Amino acid sequence: MSERRTGWPKGRIGWVIGTVVLLALGALVGAVLGNLVLGLAIGVVISIGWLIAYESWRGKTPGLNDPWDDGAQL
Repeated sequence: MSERRTGWPKGRIGWVIGTVVLLALGALVGAVLGNLVLGLAIGVVISIGWLIAYESWRGKTPGLNDPWDDGAQL
């Protein structure tokens, strides 16, 4: 019997919670600094970095490290 797929990938709840927490911290920093928009912008930038780091840490792309690929090949 095959496993039923819900469309929500396993393990995504961790980065969603992390992203929400980082956005909230950005809003808090912005409120302390007196500029909420700046705080949210900082939170968005850090959240994008968090997303990239989290997905990289999960390691869903085995064999991606190719020593012969210098980035110029299509």
